Amino acid sequence: MISLATNLAEVPLHRPASLKKSISSHVPVPSFQFPVQFPNMGQFALSWCGSQTVRGAPDENLLTLMRAGEMSIYSLPLLKSKRRFRSRMVRDHFVSEYSQEFLHECYIGNAPCTVALHRKGAIFVTRYLSFVAAVVIIFCSWTFLVQAGAANKPKLILLVVIDQFRYDYLLHFNDQYTGGLNRLLIQGAVFENANLEHYPAVTAIGHATVLTGATPALSGIMGNDWYDRESHKRVTSISDETEKVLGGSGSGASPRRLLVSTIGDELKMVHPESTHVIGISLKDRSAILPGGHMANAAYWYDTKTGNFVSSTYYFPELPAWVKAFDASRPSDKFAGSGWLISEAPSRSKRLPAAPGPELYSAIFGSPYGNELLEAFAEKAIAAENLGQHDSTDLLSVSFSSNDVVGHSFGPDSPEVRDISIRIDRLLGKLFAYLDQRIGMQNVIVVLTSDHGVSPLPENLTKWHMPGGRMTTADLFGPIKLALDAKFGKGEWILDTAGTSPYLNLDLIREKGLDEAEVRRVAAKAAAAVPHVLRVYTGDQLQLGAVPNDPISTRVIRSFNSKRSGDLEILLEPYWIRSAEGTTHGTPYSYDTHVPLVFMGPWVRPGHYFQNVALNDIAPTLATILGVETPSGSAGKVLYDIIQQRVDGQTPARRQP
Repeated sequence: MISLATNLAEVPLHRPASLKKSISSHVPVPSFQFPVQFPNMGQFALSWCGSQTVRGAPDENLLTLMRAGEMSIYSLPLLKSKRRFRSRMVRDHFVSEYSQEFLHECYIGNAPCTVALHRKGAIFVTRYLSFVAAVVIIFCSWTFLVQAGAANKPKLILLVVIDQFRYDYLLHFNDQYTGGLNRLLIQGAVFENANLEHYPAVTAIGHATVLTGATPALSGIMGNDWYDRESHKRVTSISDETEKVLGGSGSGASPRRLLVSTIGDELKMVHPESTHVIGISLKDRSAILPGGHMANAAYWYDTKTGNFVSSTYYFPELPAWVKAFDASRPSDKFAGSGWLISEAPSRSKRLPAAPGPELYSAIFGSPYGNELLEAFAEKAIAAENLGQHDSTDLLSVSFSSNDVVGHSFGPDSPEVRDISIRIDRLLGKLFAYLDQRIGMQNVIVVLTSDHGVSPLPENLTKWHMPGGRMTTADLFGPIKLALDAKFGKGEWILDTAGTSPYLNLDLIREKGLDEAEVRRVAAKAAAAVPHVLRVYTGDQLQLGAVPNDPISTRVIRSFNSKRSGDLEILLEPYWIRSAEGTTHGTPYSYDTHVPLVFMGPWVRPGHYFQNVALNDIAPTLATILGVETPSGSAGKVLYDIIQQRVDGQTPARRQP
């Protein structure tokens, strides 16, 4: 027998209509023992014969309701449609709409009940309200109902980052989700207003933020790449000439440019031998940065060889299981594969027929890249025995193909819809695999994204919206001309990172000029460029002498005096520096509004509407796990969602 906490009166009974869905039965769930006792609610009991699948109104089952001496029997196969199901239930004073929106919220609270566990079945709970009779139909997963018997600590933290996945993709494509995203929306703690609180909104910063909680000013990761004034050359967020790539081509890489710790580092410092931390992605930076400095490994995809590769930073040679995976040539199996886009068959595509770099690059930019990564994730879980060690393990999985597709076709394209639906299926597959190996009741899942993306300028024009394209020369050319005119000809701009120029400080010193004055002249020239909204100098950002608004706050949090450029130039909303396709990087909502979902027995499910940040993930996980908050964390603990910490403590809920 298991004692659960249930107080239906405390449960919010509405979710946005766009998130109502039919539900698939992913895992076995228990049924109530008869009778069930609720304080001050009388006696009632409900049973439902075992079913393989539940979608919409269940079929091939017999529902028997007993309450206070009354009995009503409904043979569900006679209810041929959801509409008839709803109307019949309403007529008999039951809740309509199959009550999918209440599925996971209803078991939380304080009123006790007892249940007996069975291998299959489902749960239906009934309550007579003082002014209306209602049935709340619950389909709960085994995960939450065996919480009291679950391990005191999670066996695995699974971070899922979907590159360039806007929050509104959860809404726009929701009617097609039946797999992992569906499960997260139903069983998870879903934050509907999560944003990036940094600038620019790019891959490296997002992946550095998610498990550090740090802003770029502290983490040192203030872009995908930047101009390094010490070495006088462009570097990337993970480039490291002291290391070499194992298993393929490319430059050496490591997390050494990251200046702070991650959740993985904090776990490893407590349990250096028993905790395993691994990051995987198609992109190197997306694999390396979330894991941190002490990770056991990071693996990414080499488009020249079709192999998953790593770095000598982690070990002198690739593990045998990775070599075996690469030797099986999984990428070559996609040669000649078609990408059928059901919504727009005329836009369907076919991958190159022959193995080689052309095919491997095409895989990266198609849904097959995500399939390849998910297969590699399963191998990593099995080979590294993740979730089967004495301490909590951490696996970071970042799906990169969505980003390439989004850049090429834009957020409103059939291609983006298709790859979003496909990744829902892939996450369902990954969850099912974890359920089989270690049980999802032993896993905390965190889903998020590193950034969003702007609509295509051509679509914006059709919609009578502002926005457009400009070139790098359009932006930086006037700055060079102004500096030449004021101070004489010279190579005034050494390099750029996004919309940030790096001025030639050596030239400024040679001419005996004041650096701040040169920056002011450059800023004035940039501000005069059409469709430039604001220009900040490095001097202003260091002193905090900027407008007091959310946009400026995001910029100032991201300024690192040793690594950032001399100016930060913001374009007007929807203006991009790209000749084709679309891009991201701005501090505006279409680039910063991202999904954020936690799921697991330690998490209180529901939909949460307060403003939260990507930075809040790390301190929240640290609190649940009972480890030190990462060293640069600037986020807050999302304590409303914490059902229970690993030490058994349940935080008090915030009072309204």
